[in-house]
Amino acid sequence: MSGPLAGVLVADFSRVLAGPYATMLLAEMGADVVKVEHPVHGDETRAWGPPYAGGEAAYYLSVNRNKRDLALDLKHPEGRRIAALLCERADVIIENFRPGVADRLGIGYESVRPRNPGVVYCSITGFGRQDRPGFDAAIQAESGLMHITGDSPSKVGVAIVDILAGLNAAVAILGPLYRRALTGTGARVEVSLLHSALSALTNVAQSALVSGEEAKPYGNAHPTIVPYQTFDAADGGVTVAVGNDALYRAMCAAIGRDDLAADPRFATNPLRVRHREELVAELSAVFRTRPAAEWTRLLLDAGVPVGKIRGVLEGIRAADDPATVTVEHPTAGLLELLRTGFTLTGDVPPTLPPPLHGEHSRELLAELGLTGDEIRRLEADGVVRQHPHDRDAADPAQKGTNR
Repeated sequence: MSGPLAGVLVADFSRVLAGPYATMLLAEMGADVVKVEHPVHGDETRAWGPPYAGGEAAYYLSVNRNKRDLALDLKHPEGRRIAALLCERADVIIENFRPGVADRLGIGYESVRPRNPGVVYCSITGFGRQDRPGFDAAIQAESGLMHITGDSPSKVGVAIVDILAGLNAAVAILGPLYRRALTGTGARVEVSLLHSALSALTNVAQSALVSGEEAKPYGNAHPTIVPYQTFDAADGGVTVAVGNDALYRAMCAAIGRDDLAADPRFATNPLRVRHREELVAELSAVFRTRPAAEWTRLLLDAGVPVGKIRGVLEGIRAADDPATVTVEHPTAGLLELLRTGFTLTGDVPPTLPPPLHGEHSRELLAELGLTGDEIRRLEADGVVRQHPHDRDAADPAQKGTNR
């Protein structure tokens, strides 16, 4: 075990994206994450394909590396007993059931806390304690995020609210986890997709609150900074982000239009916002005259933030630092995975492939104190499942070793 969270056991009862993304971040820092899934259908994202690699959906593979997998039926009394054993040992528990479900399964906060008072317990919901299903697209609509995206209501091209909720959950867990290490005190953490989306509206929401006016969609432009938008080049597009007056003058010099820098209509950002249409028309005509790569080079040389509009694969390959890591997956072989947005130095854990469905069930049950006979009986009854890839593993009672 290595990394800053080495020795921290996370019981992960979450599914789909927000919760698994949060626990992957914790695993990336060395936590021992036990992903608990239904023994038959598992996490929904296992079926969210194509594409697949080695029988695993790319969606599932994207957010589940560095975890161990326990396929367990939480609706069965024996399954609930095993889940309770795991919760008693866990330092962190994370779940994203609809409100009340965890309590009915016997793994809600009030059920766990008497037996594990130092636990950091995180619940992720769609709409807080309101019993309403909440998937990312619905939250984007309800929060106003969809209203301001694109030129007319449009969802963001990735499930950004889930990602934000996962980040919020990971950050909110780390604070109480640090205090727990000092005092032994546990905590309950609640994260909702709705409030994750609302808080992410930041300056747009604050402008609406200050002005009392509904926010407007600006597409690839910015409501309060000009120019801060996409322009068509001769062979594609570039996005220019001119955040202050000095950058504006540098941009004008780089594109050969010093006259625009001297024009009193565009001297300051508030004036450029006021005269947006006139300035954008002038700049659009200029940017259409050269290829995107040439504009990118000229503006970067001038210190102006600019980006060539790229496809996803192109963007990954163009990154200065490697954006991916390659692991050996038991069924997919060599598998390229996207790295997280942070890099740790020093004692860091190795990257392990996303687990197969029930890959570590026997190993984990043995760690919880179950005998080989008990494990075989539970398998026969359908309460637990060991992935067939590991059917020939040693006796489960001898397989209880930590990752």
